[in-house]
Amino acid sequence: MEPIISFHDFSFQYFSQKDPTLHRIDLEIYPGEKVLIVGPSGCGKSTLAHCINGLIPYAYKGTITGELTVGGQTPDKSSLFERSRLVGTVLQDSDGQFVGLTVGEDIAFSLENDRVAQPEMKETVRQVAAMVDMDQHLSASPFELSGGQKQRTALAGVMVDDVDVLLFDEPLANLDPLTGKTAIDLIDKIHRDFHKTVLIIEHRIEDVLYRHVDRIIVISEGRIVSDSTPDELMSSDILRDLGIREPLYSTALKYAKVPMTADLKPGYIDTLKIDEVRDALIRWHHAQPAHPVEEKGEVLLSVKDLCFQYTKRRKLLQNISFDIHKGEMVSIVGTNGAGKSTLAKLICGFMKQDAGDILLNGESISDWTIKERSLQIGYVMQNPNQMISKPMIYDEVALGLRIRGVSEADIRPKVEKALMICGLYSMRNWPVSALSFGQKKRVTIASMLVMDPQVLILDEPTAGQDYRHYTDIMEFLRGLNHRGVTIIMITHDMHLMLEYTPHAIVLSHGEKIGDDSAVNILTNEEMAEKANLKLTSLYELAMKAGLDDPQSFVQQFIDYEHSNEEGSPS
Repeated sequence: MEPIISFHDFSFQYFSQKDPTLHRIDLEIYPGEKVLIVGPSGCGKSTLAHCINGLIPYAYKGTITGELTVGGQTPDKSSLFERSRLVGTVLQDSDGQFVGLTVGEDIAFSLENDRVAQPEMKETVRQVAAMVDMDQHLSASPFELSGGQKQRTALAGVMVDDVDVLLFDEPLANLDPLTGKTAIDLIDKIHRDFHKTVLIIEHRIEDVLYRHVDRIIVISEGRIVSDSTPDELMSSDILRDLGIREPLYSTALKYAKVPMTADLKPGYIDTLKIDEVRDALIRWHHAQPAHPVEEKGEVLLSVKDLCFQYTKRRKLLQNISFDIHKGEMVSIVGTNGAGKSTLAKLICGFMKQDAGDILLNGESISDWTIKERSLQIGYVMQNPNQMISKPMIYDEVALGLRIRGVSEADIRPKVEKALMICGLYSMRNWPVSALSFGQKKRVTIASMLVMDPQVLILDEPTAGQDYRHYTDIMEFLRGLNHRGVTIIMITHDMHLMLEYTPHAIVLSHGEKIGDDSAVNILTNEEMAEKANLKLTSLYELAMKAGLDDPQSFVQQFIDYEHSNEEGSPS
């Protein structure tokens, strides 16, 4: 069988950069394969994807050496339009992919360009929409859809051309855990039922491995460092050595000193030969110290019976009450559209609640202005494009300090420190327009970190970040927390919730259904189902091994990671 994608001794260097981004790539992908591509941010994953979908060399210019064929054609023998007929790309930011005013119009866009007759076009749109379970939403605006529905619409928009290759760029970045599982199910269904070649670029390896993949390609510094099966990769230390997050159950096996081999079938928790690792897990579990009881400080932020609705028919938040104590790190989790971001905006004063009260240090702030609240509460939005207002990175991060009248001499060290923590110091004089979505996210976090707020609220702070930058940001936030800053995070990242936020608040359909430790919530099957959460694989591992206290096992894992500065197995 001939490969559908073939790289041979292939290198690429952007005209704007002094060194190649891709170095001597040798890679063959065959029709019908399902391949996961992983690597640290900046390693060349997106550049590799752009070579496959034709943006390189047609949109992004540079120097190419070696050979690349896609569908048997070299770049010089085909156009970007012809490549788009073969490779369909679903972007990380679905909003950036929509061109129609309704779901139906968006799916039909390519057919309209081809001047397909109306009756045939409508039937094709209905068929493709049905493939992705969006046939009941054809008249809806794409921008009113949930994250999962947006992704389905974007997928339909590229499938309408009956492409052979589907390329997914960070498909899970903006989805809650259960919606993410549904997305992986959908990708798997399309792969199986329509025999598509599927390429997935994603940081959340554990969530992708919820379903089978044929191979995992690991890229580092523009080179392929591993091309192996999931079983082979999880048996090695390649991911850990590159600072890429392994599945938690795999890390737990290494903590328990299980001799990792491909024969154990560790690529998926469902295939793991649990009988061969049970004794090691039990020994490790019994050897760990008890979790220390932590005393909470005074109540800093109180939400009392908060209600909010956009219209009389659409009640978004109903009687929400909770307390957050000084020095806590708290996660707010739940379904897409549950009201998590709305709750944060009410706390910051961007919107006014219909009923209830918000107190800071025991004082009601419901009548405070946005400016008054901003002196105490910093807020980092989920979409960085909605926050950034300056063309240059340094100026964007310095903006809040300049508005407050801080001198330039005092501004510089604060800005540079925040940029270094967020991995942006080398880009400090770059224009924001040159950054990726994930890099823009880091700019907005840096712009709040320089303000030294009493409470810092972050909406999806780690979305689109690799594990190394995720860890840098979260360790910096933990450092702020240890100095007294209270951190509240709205997140879909169950790893973040477990590792960094002992306290978690769960929303579902506008109601609070949980207010407990993160460990208790992510080991509660009923709550996980209600709130579209995903039970941690640590709990699944403990249950499969028959451990006497699975919740304790999960907490021991978190404590063990915290006790090891680098969080690596010893």
